[in-house]
Formats: sequence, C-alpha cells, structure tokens
Amino acid sequence: MKTLKIGIASYDEMKARTMAIARGEIRPKPGEPKVWFTSTESFAKVLSRKNRALLEVIAKRRPSSLQELAKCTGRKPSNLSRTLKTMEHYGFVRLHRGERGRIRPEVPYRSISLDLPLSA
Repeated sequence: MKTLKIGIASYDEMKARTMAIARGEIRPKPGEPKVWFTSTESFAKVLSRKNRALLEVIAKRRPSSLQELAKCTGRKPSNLSRTLKTMEHYGFVRLHRGERGRIRPEVPYRSISLDLPLSA
C-alpha cells in the first residue's frame, strides 16, 4: 500500500491549477498532492478521530459488507454509508459493489500525508 498525499488550497487556486493542467501549461509532478481540500478545517472534519478509527477497523478487519462493518463498529449502516461515500469521494476508501447490492469497503492507502505550505 502507498501514501495518499493531500494538499490545501483555496477554491480559486484549485480551479486555476486545474485549468492550467487542462490547457497543458503545467504538469503535475510525481510527489504532488492528488487530493485537495479548501481548508485544514474541512480536512480535519472528514478525517476526524472517529473516522480515522473507522479506517483502521476497515484496514485491519477487512469487512465483507457494510452490515459486518456496522457490527464491528457499533455504528448504524445508514451513518456508515454516508460517511464512506464522503471518504470515497476523497479517495480514502474504495467501495466495491457486489451481488444483491452488497458493498465491501477497502482502504487503499497505508497512510495519508498532508502537504501544508505556510506561505503562498
């Protein structure tokens, strides 16, 4: 497993960077962040202590379904579904859809690294 690198940038900075990449003016470098947040607060909210513990349970126990994960964590499946969809959006988990609508969560990274420049 690898490390997912996260960056913090304003919405305008992210938009300008994305447009420059689309126009071919810049190319993302191999060590640059793959996922971006607009603030450290939004990053901290998604990766709260409770959600980091959830990622740890998924990585260690490798549950075969949301129902199994709910039993392991004591959380309701509906709450887990919302949380995992948010984390999937950022690439923190992968949700594999199987037969009869069964969803199996997977943590594809061993660690998450935050790239936080102190000046522009």
